[in-house]
Amino acid sequence: MEESPIYRLSQDSLHQIFSTLPLRQIMICRSVCKLFNQVLSAPCFVDHVFTRSPLHLLALRPPHHHHHHNHRHASSHPCLHAFDPDQSQWMKFNLDFLPFRSPHPVAASLGLVYLWGESPDSPESNKSLVVCNPLTRQFRVLPQLGSAWSRHGSVLVDSSRQVMVLTELAALYFSGAHQWLTFSSNLPSKPRSPILVSDSVYALCDVGSPWRSQWKLFSCTITKLKSSQTWTRLERHEWGDVFDILKRPRLVRGTGNRILMVGGLKSSYSLNTSCSTILILRLDLDSLEWDEAGWMPMGMYRCFQESSKFKVFGGGDRVCFSGKRVGRLALWDHCSGKGEWRWIEGVPGNGDGLCRGFVLEAKLTALP
Repeated sequence: MEESPIYRLSQDSLHQIFSTLPLRQIMICRSVCKLFNQVLSAPCFVDHVFTRSPLHLLALRPPHHHHHHNHRHASSHPCLHAFDPDQSQWMKFNLDFLPFRSPHPVAASLGLVYLWGESPDSPESNKSLVVCNPLTRQFRVLPQLGSAWSRHGSVLVDSSRQVMVLTELAALYFSGAHQWLTFSSNLPSKPRSPILVSDSVYALCDVGSPWRSQWKLFSCTITKLKSSQTWTRLERHEWGDVFDILKRPRLVRGTGNRILMVGGLKSSYSLNTSCSTILILRLDLDSLEWDEAGWMPMGMYRCFQESSKFKVFGGGDRVCFSGKRVGRLALWDHCSGKGEWRWIEGVPGNGDGLCRGFVLEAKLTALP
């Protein structure tokens, strides 16, 4: 067969043609053929188009059991599944460029994905925290941490790429110093759903009794964690019983200087009360005032009533909900200025389990 004329074009000409496309089309063209993949993955092209607007995705973490057990015979093609709410379609990013067994993505920031990975020639308990970009297929291993951090720690990343692993202890990674700073968290209980907003950490802690939970909001700036290591309990008289009306509350980062608190809306204040729906509350950190952001429609909530618990992930104006045997994800989308609810179908692995995830702003970001 006669060779296609496009093969006669120089690489500079191809770069000039493809550089006019948005990032979404560039990623689609990469999968067309080997030539396009080679041309569009070249470092000089990536450097030229790295300012393209990111893809705002909701990425899934692998099933929980894959993280805790040794899967020597697992698929040789690990990948990261992500949903594009703007196009209502699933995407798959191959992670086969990583020399690790069962890579477990847990967080993302500024186009970079952070994951736990175990080296093929090391014990299963010896996991490292790795930062990578699935679009550029680059990665870097962060300084070694003990195995307890990967089993119990929540990985948080801020806009300046400081990485915190928070349990009852916490570790800060400073990209310039290439070392971890370890210290006691000094919290009254294990932090639930910690989030980073600017230079502050927010977490829910149970200050109640063994027979009745009582959740409160705590915060601390990174500067204080490095010096006085003191957390502040955020509360105001005007808040009333805001923490008592939700069952099993979680925090999600909102837009700007706001945080979301999500949980089941209790039908009463009795100990084992049922819930009437799932409620999303929003806290403005500037004014310290709460307002109602949204609540799940009853037709959708009925699918979650039979599940003993549900998981929440997302951020900004989009929050996802998963439950056992639901088979799909529920999405709250406030990007249009009003809270819209819809189902996300086609969840990888049929969605029968509890899905966890994080926000991924995919872009052609170079590693620091």
